[in-house]
Amino acid sequence: MHAWSRKNTIGGLRLRSQIDAHEAKVLRSVVQSVVAMLDERESGSPHDELEELTGLRTGATTPPENSVLARLLPEFHRQDEEAPGKTERPDDVASLNSALRSLNEPLIIEEKRGVASVLLDTVPPEGGKISLTPEQADAWISAVNDARLALGTMLEISHETPEEIDPNDPRAPQLGVYHWLTWIQDSLVTALVGER
Repeated sequence: MHAWSRKNTIGGLRLRSQIDAHEAKVLRSVVQSVVAMLDERESGSPHDELEELTGLRTGATTPPENSVLARLLPEFHRQDEEAPGKTERPDDVASLNSALRSLNEPLIIEEKRGVASVLLDTVPPEGGKISLTPEQADAWISAVNDARLALGTMLEISHETPEEIDPNDPRAPQLGVYHWLTWIQDSLVTALVGER
């Protein structure tokens, strides 16, 4: 994939790049995998009869057991164990998280699915030129970030993970994809922000 560039056109700012067929296939596959996990999470949410009466969608009340989904859909509130004068009880924090998750998770999943859809609609399946509006670029940044988080969690990437690992390590190809996604995101952010 080529580095992203800015182009001012009659229709406004465009962010441009070019991707080859293999890269397009990998990018689409990783993003589609994230969408599939989110779809599965949403379909496993309990049915709420009040939703039919009020139109207010509700989601799961418990955090995902899958570590990748837990990274994509983290808890809303964490108890600060070291805070002076700590008054929160663990049950109170769990109850708050449950309520917040139930109300907000459907919207978060919808937003994540939406940005993924923008990326999937604008990356040419067989490779080629890409031209994005700033709004589409924002969606790409979010979708690529979700893909990075998912892949990074699967690979258990931390600040101690080396940039390169033994090529015979089964994680080596995925680590390469992770670094490539990081580069795509960084290049697009740099192009979108432009020179200050």
